[in-house]
Amino acid sequence: MEVTADRKLFLGGRLKRLRRDLALTQTAMAGDLGVSPSYLNHIERNQRPVSAQLLLRLADTYDVDLRTFGPSGGPATESELAEAFADPLFQGLPVPRHEIVQMAEDQPAAADALLRLYRAFADRRARDRAEADVAGGADDGSPADWVREYVQGRRNHFPELDALGETLADALSSETPAESFETRARTRLLSRHGLSVRTLPVEVMVEWTRRYDPHRKRLLLSETLGPSSRAFAVAFQLALSEHDAELTALTDSAAPPDEPTRRLLKVSLTNTLAAAILMPYAAFQQTAEATGYDLARLQARFGVSFEQAAHRLTTLSRPTARGAPFFLMRVDQAGNISKRFASGAFPFSRFGGACPRWRLHSAFRTPGRIVTQIIETPDGQRWFTLARTVDRQGAGASSGAFTEGQDLAIGLGCELKHAHRLVYARGLDLGAPEVTPIGPACRLCHRHPCAERAAPPVDRPLTVDDWSKSVSPYPFADG
Repeated sequence: MEVTADRKLFLGGRLKRLRRDLALTQTAMAGDLGVSPSYLNHIERNQRPVSAQLLLRLADTYDVDLRTFGPSGGPATESELAEAFADPLFQGLPVPRHEIVQMAEDQPAAADALLRLYRAFADRRARDRAEADVAGGADDGSPADWVREYVQGRRNHFPELDALGETLADALSSETPAESFETRARTRLLSRHGLSVRTLPVEVMVEWTRRYDPHRKRLLLSETLGPSSRAFAVAFQLALSEHDAELTALTDSAAPPDEPTRRLLKVSLTNTLAAAILMPYAAFQQTAEATGYDLARLQARFGVSFEQAAHRLTTLSRPTARGAPFFLMRVDQAGNISKRFASGAFPFSRFGGACPRWRLHSAFRTPGRIVTQIIETPDGQRWFTLARTVDRQGAGASSGAFTEGQDLAIGLGCELKHAHRLVYARGLDLGAPEVTPIGPACRLCHRHPCAERAAPPVDRPLTVDDWSKSVSPYPFADG
């Protein structure tokens, strides 16, 4: 720790803790340090700063490391406390930053105790969620969890929205067939609803990629949006303008538990309708089958992005025209999962992460390229999967910088028995394929040994000892 004469350090809480650890009274410590008890009392109450000379005297007298009195020397740091207080557990009880700083500086023991209690709570919560996942239970602790469960309960298929989308897509095609989808949709918004569309600089839109101005009846789009994202944003507004009543009725029929969940569900359903307008069910399903589910061909035919086409493939469950039953997962480079949908079975835990042995996570090494893999889950089921990186929509919008980076990865897959329908499986021996055994999230996985394991399973005792070392950092007992 560097101490300068012009720097004021208010370290009363830490000095008090040191004195109590040494079992000294204020009078005794003041005598050791050559100051008056009243002066020491003022320092402990942060009414006086600690001088450089007093710090040096502390180090000499009690043989303490001066770094323990630095801004980040306490066991409980400001950032750790801020992270704990940001938990939804404390929703409605905002703790200002200055109080967090004061707690870390002046009450380090209390701060340590709070963090220890919070970590125990967070670990218990994670364990409960993992155990609920093993038992097949749902996690409805947040609006996103509730909406995800509802959509998956419908197998990500909403025939009423597909029908509305096909009807509206046909109407758009008949009105101005030679124009692009975006042009046709803009024309209909203006002629039918008096709503104009404007693209604005990122400095004006700031954090927003799409924003509707109801007073001037304008849809404002950020210039950061690419053509497919811009078309989807216009389709979203068209879906709301034409079918708000149907979307509201479908949302209310799901009986969401609160207003935030209701709003999030309506946005999700509106996204589904927008996709159905851009990619009408029958035309999309027929093209997918005819091209061997070639995503590049689907992108070109319907003017959509890789992610939009992949997502649409998870919705093809019409009884008279089913598509291959795909699942989809989207992750960032830190492994955070932001999307998971399935028209059939889903091979991964719903609330944990995916297995690191799945090539979804290594797709970032080959940006923009599709990588395929056949995986086997612990139940013996085999899946054909493909993964590719994609750009994040509106990247850099909030900072005003245009950034390009394949910072998300999309994983798409289906049961191996459907792989013969896919162009990506041509040339492979599907009867005797090369298979990678994988598991669910590490906390739920019983595969052993595994060098990629990041955490022990929640329901198995560890068998760590000092006589041997496993390839897995967390060896555990079977059964």
